[in-house]
Amino acid sequence: MTTFTRVAEDDTPSINVDVTRRLSKIDPNIYGGFMEHMGRCIYGGIYDPVNPLSDSHGYRTDVLSALRELDIPVIRYPGGNFVATYHWLDGVGPKDKRPARPELAWLGTETNEFGTDEFMHWLGVLSEGREKRVEPYFALNFGTGTLDEALAWVEYCNGTKNTYYANLRRKNGREEPYNIKYWALGNEMWGPWQVGQMTAEDYSKTAAQWAKALKLLDPSLCLILCGETGHSSWDHQVLQACIPYVDMHSIHIYTADKTHLPNVTAPLSAERAIETAAALIDIARIEKKIPPSVPRTTICFDEWNVWDPERAPGEQGAEELYTLSDALGVAVWLNVFIRQSKYVGDVVAVVAFLQAVNAEGKEEVGVKESKWDGQGKFKFPKHSMTLLRWDTGRKITEVAKGDGKRLDTRKLAWE
Repeated sequence: MTTFTRVAEDDTPSINVDVTRRLSKIDPNIYGGFMEHMGRCIYGGIYDPVNPLSDSHGYRTDVLSALRELDIPVIRYPGGNFVATYHWLDGVGPKDKRPARPELAWLGTETNEFGTDEFMHWLGVLSEGREKRVEPYFALNFGTGTLDEALAWVEYCNGTKNTYYANLRRKNGREEPYNIKYWALGNEMWGPWQVGQMTAEDYSKTAAQWAKALKLLDPSLCLILCGETGHSSWDHQVLQACIPYVDMHSIHIYTADKTHLPNVTAPLSAERAIETAAALIDIARIEKKIPPSVPRTTICFDEWNVWDPERAPGEQGAEELYTLSDALGVAVWLNVFIRQSKYVGDVVAVVAFLQAVNAEGKEEVGVKESKWDGQGKFKFPKHSMTLLRWDTGRKITEVAKGDGKRLDTRKLAWE
């Protein structure tokens, strides 16, 4: 992406690419996704057993086909706000014995028909034909959950020994561990809408203790701290307290407005948030005397999008009609994540585009027929007309205008 300035009619515009100036490696996980038990994202979206387009497992084959086109590297699950009242044990074992529960985040009923094993199996089907699997990223229940419950879930998913929850997984049909690396320590626990909302002080104490115990159980885990906007007092406080125990720090930012201006300014805010959060991480490391030999805590921008509830009349305000302005806004977001890769994976290592199915876009999945007709479909990770998607893992090169000045797209909102 670049900015445009007027030139004289007799001038020839030009852009110079300095191939010798390598800035950073682009982490492919910036093209990650998000699946939440919200609206029709799961039930009636990726999972719809009564639909003629579904396979023998109840997975919508048309949805799988569409998602494979996006080549998503990592998917966050099961929430979101949903996770604050979600108890994973309700969603494993024989389906006819699973309890239905009131769902307090979106005020529905959770049948628990689709749970941990179904999601991991669905990811396996989605990953067919790929060199690497689509990585799962699970969020832990910090609202009504307990540390014992969290440890049990990790043991169920990753345990290799002859222990209770590892054996329960085997009993339920999965012999090998799932090896789930990414685990979030709650979701938006600072928010007044959150079941079990916490103060920064209370969250910090809980998160630090959970992180220590989880790492004792499985040192390979990548634990994500619950951040806010990247530049809030919450971010500062929780990083100060938890920096020795966590691997990543999350940021959530949305744009929500009928006009196009926020689509430009929100990504700008995201860039400032990334830079500020990176500085807060450095300050916390210095003040906690974290030695340079300890890997730096990175930033996980795991919720971002254009989301205007006023124009999202679908279930739970989660099915929106996108405009070209929205698509351009998303393009700016992605450019921010690529540009901020200068932190060598220390800034944006997992980015979740909320949400992949039946939320935040006109990707309607009908009960009796497929409506994946391409209308409103934005193949954001593919970049089918560019090389950006295929250059992840390489180092981006600085781009300069003909006059030798660097292009700063962050000024786009005011030029």
